[in-house]
Amino acid sequence: MTSLHQYTAASISGGEFDFSKLKGKKVMLVNVASECGYTSQYEQLEELYQNTSREMFEIVAFPSNQFGGQEPGSNEEIALFCSTKFQVTFPLMAKISVVGAEQHEIYQFLAKSASNKMQDSILKWNFHKYLVDERGQVEHSIPSGVLPIDDEIVNWING
Repeated sequence: MTSLHQYTAASISGGEFDFSKLKGKKVMLVNVASECGYTSQYEQLEELYQNTSREMFEIVAFPSNQFGGQEPGSNEEIALFCSTKFQVTFPLMAKISVVGAEQHEIYQFLAKSASNKMQDSILKWNFHKYLVDERGQVEHSIPSGVLPIDDEIVNWING
């Protein structure tokens, strides 16, 4: 069975991020953008990250410019924005395609039932969240409008 732990992605600072190092942890993967109406969710993402044990939970963000052109910056500009505006400390990946013909393989896994054995999901906008269990299996697809500190998400992490 395919698992998140089989993948790697380019980090925003260079090098590869190996998802196998997240075995045994719950993970939230979220596509982000700096000029979106939901950009303030960075604040709640960081709050959640700071208030949750690194032993049990990780957040990984994927910048994408595919929805409304709301992430036009370079990887360096995105990293600077996230660190200065929102003091982001969770892992940021390099900018990718999360939908369409160039969809990154991690998002193919997250969004397609043929890979994740859950269900197909459609990313409609920035700040869509996927919740992946300790075995690397997709458990929930959470729409953009749901805040990262929503009870549903916090209860899932702590459950």
